[in-house]
Amino acid sequence: MKIGILSRNRNLYSTNRLVEAARERGHDVRVIDVLKCYMNITANDPTVFYQRNADTVEALEFDAVIPRIGASITSYGCAVLRQFEVGHVYSINESIAITRSRDKLRAHQLLARKGIGQPVTSYAHSVKATDNLIESVGGAPLIVKLTESTHGNGVLLAETKKAAEALINAFRGIGEDFLVQEFIKEAGGSDIRCFVVGTKVIAAMQRKAGKGEYRSNLHRGGTAEVIKLHPEERRLAVKAAQVMGLDLAGVDILRSAHGPLVIEVNSSPGLEGIETATGKNVASSIIEYIEKDSQTGPNKPKGRG
Repeated sequence: MKIGILSRNRNLYSTNRLVEAARERGHDVRVIDVLKCYMNITANDPTVFYQRNADTVEALEFDAVIPRIGASITSYGCAVLRQFEVGHVYSINESIAITRSRDKLRAHQLLARKGIGQPVTSYAHSVKATDNLIESVGGAPLIVKLTESTHGNGVLLAETKKAAEALINAFRGIGEDFLVQEFIKEAGGSDIRCFVVGTKVIAAMQRKAGKGEYRSNLHRGGTAEVIKLHPEERRLAVKAAQVMGLDLAGVDILRSAHGPLVIEVNSSPGLEGIETATGKNVASSIIEYIEKDSQTGPNKPKGRG
């Protein structure tokens, strides 16, 4: 197969591992910077062109693509991915599923509609609703997070009501959309990353926040270790990925006093932490899934929303 990996940085661990795994399984693989792509939008010959430099332009032809689109370029990256989809190129994650997962408000609404447990989450525009927002999630401490954020950026803990009011007013003052969310104290600064491929959780790790930190992201000093999932957690992770329409997802779960809760569904989960913690060849599992799933034909929109 000819496989394209849509990634701005070929030196990233995840990108390198996917390239290695694809080549080990006998595929022709290339890394493509989506910002160097432009599109020929036509009904007869939908094409994605790649401008490698000022003098070199080529039409891209792939059997399958793996999107590794960063949050800062979601809009353009998904536009390029849609053009591949128009040309009947298989993608392990479709553009509509990626945009669903990147919009935190939309993602929480879709998960709620399907009855998937998550921390109590509130959203409002009016400044008069601040007190109601805080009360609706059980008061402080609480989490305030931007509707478009990744890797723990734009996610802040307000330990008191005054701090919560200040954060909410600050976000409103700069015109940012945000959510107010229940703080799950019993999670103890840890969460579970479930790596979903297709209809299976192929690997899972527990991440623990570093000293003085409430976010468990590994690049913020968190640590990770392999963990055995409960059957309920495994089912929840797969269902959350399916609601988003993702065949490849990192589903983050908190263990709470009233059961497992989904806090995020990531459409471009990193491989370094999960492979290091579990010792599993996750990259190879992704390529193996693409080999089988792409034989069913081009993508059809999955999930709802």
